[in-house]
Amino acid sequence: MLCLLYRGTVAGDDVLDRAVDREAGDQYRQVFPGVVDVARASRQFLVRSIMFLAAEAGVRQFLDVGTGLPTANNTHEVAQGIAPDARIVYVDSDPLVLVHARALLVGTPEGRTAYIDGDLHDPAAVIAEAGRTLDFQQPIGLILSGVMGHVPDYETARSITRQLLASLPSGSYLSLNDGTSLISAEMQQAQDDYNDTGAIPYTLRSPDEIVGFFDGLELVEPGVVPCPRWRPDDAVDTPADIDAFGGVGRKN
Repeated sequence: MLCLLYRGTVAGDDVLDRAVDREAGDQYRQVFPGVVDVARASRQFLVRSIMFLAAEAGVRQFLDVGTGLPTANNTHEVAQGIAPDARIVYVDSDPLVLVHARALLVGTPEGRTAYIDGDLHDPAAVIAEAGRTLDFQQPIGLILSGVMGHVPDYETARSITRQLLASLPSGSYLSLNDGTSLISAEMQQAQDDYNDTGAIPYTLRSPDEIVGFFDGLELVEPGVVPCPRWRPDDAVDTPADIDAFGGVGRKN
């Protein structure tokens, strides 16, 4: 559920295209209306982290795994808005997502935007295909926004993250955010109810577990925090403490 929420498919005015997910999403909001703020906070964090990577860290390549349906402020729009020559590879295993992405996500003439039919559970294949567009001798910004909860086993999720990072050169970055149930007990109840509907399940994790995804990386200040507290700007319009934690780490 959180991946769908995070990538804009139910937050705000957007809707889900799958009936089971749409119905389950409506039930989720009834149990925990604050999930809309969680989704917005995650999206705003994603945008700010890309802005940091492109503007301050000088990253010109991005690998966005689990992109979801296109919405506002997509990765290539933010990155190429700062650096028109930026290269972006989107990865998703949903045919519907890929159809929408190819039709709607058009990058700048100076840069490149590509789309991979890839599975998060097969990082080697993702890296191999991304190598057709990205130069793995130069720093890459790896984006895992609200997707690792779709890997129920924590050690498996960490292994996938490590395998993706292992293929990236020094100077690359990881931007990752995921859902927790630290702030609100209703969040966990709503997620459990959602997972029981037959829709795409999602596992909420503790902030410490989210920190664990950054093992071996140098965390960018302020570290792993509730998304609205990560380098906030005037666009932040959600409560400061919320069940979405994120951070950015550098590979040395």
